[in-house]
Amino acid sequence: MSFVIGADCVDVNDRACTDVCPVDCIYVGDRKSYINAAECIDCGACEPECPVEAIFVDRTARGDDEKMAFVEDSRAFFSEILPGRSEPLGNPGGARKVGDLGVDTEFVAQYEA
Repeated sequence: MSFVIGADCVDVNDRACTDVCPVDCIYVGDRKSYINAAECIDCGACEPECPVEAIFVDRTARGDDEKMAFVEDSRAFFSEILPGRSEPLGNPGGARKVGDLGVDTEFVAQYEA
């Protein structure tokens, strides 16, 4: 199980979730934030803090094409080379180590909220 940040975060990016994350696994892009599934401890502290209810458990995406697109996009954020970067972000061990990235995946960059 892992948590994913979905469509409702796009262009809102409130960041309340980052304040409560005990392991600093929520990375800030440009239009939204992303949870690193490999670093997340599945505590769920972020989910009730989101004012737009954008955070969901990945298994709830089954049968929901929009949610599934954000599950795949979350994986891509950490495994693919993002614009302006020379290598994938991977698992750096905490969002504070890299700071706000200011960039999104191509999917989110082109997403019409």
